[in-house]
Amino acid sequence: MKRQIHKGFTLIELMIVVALISIIAAIAIPTYRDYVKRARRSDAKAGITKIQLAEEKWRASNLTYTTSIVADLGFGNTDSPEGYYSLSVSGTSATQYLITAVPSVGSSQLDDTDCASMTIDQDGDQDSSPSS
Repeated sequence: MKRQIHKGFTLIELMIVVALISIIAAIAIPTYRDYVKRARRSDAKAGITKIQLAEEKWRASNLTYTTSIVADLGFGNTDSPEGYYSLSVSGTSATQYLITAVPSVGSSQLDDTDCASMTIDQDGDQDSSPSS
């Protein structure tokens, strides 16, 4: 008598594979999302740096800093280069300014509770604050 050889997978083998893929996905997806949030913070840093350089250039010609990013510094808008953050300048005088980056409305960075805003002042002192 010949024995029949069945090819393929059993249901239990398929269930084990599905369980393993689910476990790997449960670990990998949140880790990836956190990585993307941290990587997008560089967009805020790039925008802050551009404004910081423009402020110093402005002060070299005008003996004071300015709060007008669009009119005086020549930026087309107040968004960071990739648009994940809104940038603003406050507390300006002849000797000081404070540049702030906060996540833009509708941006995926609104979920970044570890770094809700970033600031830098004229001395280069940086701060990032978590959301409360």
